[in-house]
Amino acid sequence: MTALWTPTTDRIAQAGITDLMAHFNAKLGRSIHDYSGLHKFSVHEPESFWDGVWEHASFIGERKGPSLTDRHAMPGAQFYPESTLNFAQNCLAHDAPDDVIAVISYTEKGERSELTWGDLRQQVANFRHRLQSLGVRSEDVVAGFVSNGAEAIIASLATLSLGAIWTSCSPDFGIQGVLDRFGQTKPKVLIAAHTTCYNKKAIDLTERVNGLLVELPSVMAAIIFPGACPDVMSSPIQRPGCEVLHFDDAVLGEHALTFDPTAFNHPGFILYSSGTTGVPKCIVHSQGGALIQLVKEHRYHVDIKPFDRVFYYTTCGWMMWNWLLGSLASQATIVTYDGSPFVRGAKTLWTLCEQDDWHVFGTSAKYIAALDKHRYQPAQQHTLTSLKAILSTGSPLAHESFDYVYRDIKDDVLLGSISGGTDIMSCFCLSCPIRPIYRGELQCAGLGLAVDVVNENGQSVIGEKGELVCRQPFPVMPLRFFGDTDGVKYRAAYFEHFQGMWAHGDFAEHTERDGFIIYGRADATLNPGGVRIGTAEIYRQVEAIPEVLESLAIGQQVGEDVRVVLFVVLRDTLALTDDLRKAIKIQIKDNTTPRHVPEVIVQVPDLPRTVSGKIVELAVRNVVHGEPVKNIEALANPDALDYFKDHPDVRL
Repeated sequence: MTALWTPTTDRIAQAGITDLMAHFNAKLGRSIHDYSGLHKFSVHEPESFWDGVWEHASFIGERKGPSLTDRHAMPGAQFYPESTLNFAQNCLAHDAPDDVIAVISYTEKGERSELTWGDLRQQVANFRHRLQSLGVRSEDVVAGFVSNGAEAIIASLATLSLGAIWTSCSPDFGIQGVLDRFGQTKPKVLIAAHTTCYNKKAIDLTERVNGLLVELPSVMAAIIFPGACPDVMSSPIQRPGCEVLHFDDAVLGEHALTFDPTAFNHPGFILYSSGTTGVPKCIVHSQGGALIQLVKEHRYHVDIKPFDRVFYYTTCGWMMWNWLLGSLASQATIVTYDGSPFVRGAKTLWTLCEQDDWHVFGTSAKYIAALDKHRYQPAQQHTLTSLKAILSTGSPLAHESFDYVYRDIKDDVLLGSISGGTDIMSCFCLSCPIRPIYRGELQCAGLGLAVDVVNENGQSVIGEKGELVCRQPFPVMPLRFFGDTDGVKYRAAYFEHFQGMWAHGDFAEHTERDGFIIYGRADATLNPGGVRIGTAEIYRQVEAIPEVLESLAIGQQVGEDVRVVLFVVLRDTLALTDDLRKAIKIQIKDNTTPRHVPEVIVQVPDLPRTVSGKIVELAVRNVVHGEPVKNIEALANPDALDYFKDHPDVRL
C-alpha cells in the first residue's frame, strides 16, 4: 500500500519524539532510531521510559521512590506512589511569557476573546482564593455545568490547584442527564452558565440550573456566568441556603498564584461514561496519570510545540475537552469554540483557523465526512500555512475521509485518526509524526501502552479482526469508579473478559504495517451467520453514496440467526426508492462481502446520538427488539428513537 503522507527528513529531525529518542540514547546508552524501537523500549522497560518522559518534559514536581510497583498487576499496579506534582501547576508555572496569548475563545455569534498567560495565571489565582473562601478543600468535588470557553478553563485549573476534583457536563445535557452524573459525585460548588446558544438558538438555562441546585443538596455555593446570550436570562439563579456568586467577581483581585502539592495518584478529574446502558459510570482519574499521559501525546505523538495554537471541537461533556486542557502544559495556546460548527456553513471553523493561524485542528470523523458531503474544499478557500496536524476521533475515520483530507484540505499535514476514550482520558492508538500515514489506518499504539488485538482466546492476531486490549499497566488507568468502594464494578468493566489484560471494547485489527484499524464497538458488532462484522465497515460503504448523509446498522434476531438491518438518513427532500436500496446493496456487496449486505434498509429522519455526537446502535437495537433503553437521558435527541419503534419494515 502506498503511503498518503510521509514526513520529510527535516520534519523528522525537528520532531519532539526524535529529541526524546536522543534523550534515551544519551542517558541510557541505547540505540533507538525509529518508532518501533522506541515503542518496544517503552513497554519492555516502563520504569525507564516514564522516568525519561518526566525528565524530558521537565515536569514540576518531586519524583522520588519507585516509578512503578506491582508492574504486572491489572488492576493493582501503581505509578510513582511516593511522588508529588500538581496538574494545574504544570499548566501554568512554566516560563511562557505573561504577554503571550494562552486562550482564544469564540462563541457561535463570532465573538472573540483572549487571555494572555498573565491574565490566565491571575484569574486562576483569584478564583482559587474564592473557592478556598467557600470551604473547598482537597478531594472536594467542584462541578461545571459549563459552555466551552475561558470560564471552564479558569475554574478547572483553580480547582486542581487546590487538590480538589473537577468534573463537568455541557449545557446541552438535560437536567436528568446532569443529575445522573453530579448526583453521584455530590459536588460542593457548582459553576454554571446562565445561557447558551446552539445553531442560532438562544437558550435560557435558568430553570435547569435552579433545578440542579434544588436536587443537589451537596452544593453549598454556585458561581454563575452569563453565557453566550445574556439577553434571554429570565430570572435569577437562586436556592435558599446556597450562596450565589458572579463569575466576574470571583476572578477579580491580586492574589498570589500558589499550588498545593498532590500525590501523583491523587484524584483530579471525574469523567462519565455515555450512560446509554444504564446510569453513567463515574470514572476517577489521577492528576499525575492524566498529566504524564496527555503531555506524552501532545509533545511526542502530535508534536505540539510551545505557542502552537491547538483547537479541538468539543464540549465540556466530552473527554476531548480534558485532552485540550492538558495542552497548556506544553505551553500551547488553547482555542475554544462554543456552538454549531456549521452555523455559517461549512466555512465556519475554517475561517477561524485561517484567521488565527491554528496549528492543530481537532474534530470528529462525522464532521470530516460532513465536509466531504458538502463538497467543501478548504484548500481552495483558505490559506492554511500554519496547519500541521488534523486530528479525528469519536468514531472510525473512513478510508474515503483520508482521501478527502489530503485532496481537499491540505496535502502536507499529519492526519491523526486517534482512538481511546473516557475510560483512559486519552488514546490507545494515535498519530506519529515520524511515520508514514496509510489510508484507513491509525498510525501506531501509544508510547508506554502494550496495545494488542486478540482473538476470543486472548491470543495475538495480525491482519485479523479481534478485540483491542492493553496487556500491561499504564499511568492513566482510572483510580476507581466513584462510589465503587470494593472495586467490583471497575474490575468487571475492563478486566474480566481477558485475564490480566485491559479489554477496551473495540473491534479492531493490528495491521502488518504496525498500524490499527477500528471497526466499531465490540458490543455493537453484527453476527449474521455467526460471522462478526464491524458496523464501521458498512457505514464506510453506505456513506460513500451521495444521497446518504448518515447510517446506522443493527443485528436483528430472527429465530436462531441475525439479519442486518440498515437505517439511513438521506439528503433533504430525497426518498428511499427501490433503485437506491439496490445501489446501496451493490455498493456494500462489491466492496465487502455478501454477509455485510443488509436484508432490510429503512429511511429515518434522524439517528439517536449522545451529547458528544456518537450514534448509539445499542439503543436502536433495544427499541427494535422491544426492550427498554436503560438511560434515555444520556441521549441528546431521545425523540429520534420513536422512528424505530414498531417500524413496519422491521416488524417480524
